Amino acid sequence: MSTPSLDQSCFDRKRDGDCDEGHGYSIQPGTVRVVIHDHEYALLGGINRAKVGRYLSVAAAAISALVMLCVLALWDVAKALGLPPNIPPAVLSLIGAGSIFTVLYWFLDRHAWKWAPVGGWLKAPDLSGEWDCQGTTLAPDGSVAFEWSGTIKIVQSWDKIRVRLTTSTSGSNSLAAALVCDEADGFRLLYNYRNDPRVGEPELQTHRGFAELVFSPDRSTAEGEYFNGHGRFTFGTMKLVKGVA
Repeated sequence: MSTPSLDQSCFDRKRDGDCDEGHGYSIQPGTVRVVIHDHEYALLGGINRAKVGRYLSVAAAAISALVMLCVLALWDVAKALGLPPNIPPAVLSLIGAGSIFTVLYWFLDRHAWKWAPVGGWLKAPDLSGEWDCQGTTLAPDGSVAFEWSGTIKIVQSWDKIRVRLTTSTSGSNSLAAALVCDEADGFRLLYNYRNDPRVGEPELQTHRGFAELVFSPDRSTAEGEYFNGHGRFTFGTMKLVKGVA
């Protein structure tokens, strides 16, 4: 059985909760798997992120100027009332354009992009959530070799995503991805992944693969294909149904 190598002393300390996360592994009952974090993804056919950044910069500068005018007006009122005006430097730094840009970007990345009007303008569909997956592995002649099932969990923000598939025998995480706005077929998700088998599956090996999914207009179902290589040479189809929240 092929499994990721891991320093034994680190394994023991990780089991006890003392190993450094920087090794990139997590230990779970019955499995050793590589920890993969959310990653950036390309948005093809959507609004360019650099252009959105420029819009946010202009908005941040305008909001900062407006807030500063309000602060100065309050300063004048305080002086007119004979009150000692005193604005801590920390307050002034918080209303700077840079700070406001950071807040605006965070809000867009985490929340605003999911709103229908904003998401429609950005052409960035919200695919996050859990999906029931029914897969079919095909033989070279196109016949059905075997069928399998699993759960796909998509973690997504405006600029990052991760596609996590778990089955009874293995788990995979996306390494890179792209979302395509296809006016003819709908939104298309392309990603490559690394799959790691569970301990006790000697016939499986760690491998890499590629998948392409096309989502229905209401984003409740998806269909696609996958193929594997670099450790396991199989291919097939997948059908996804959005789980009930």
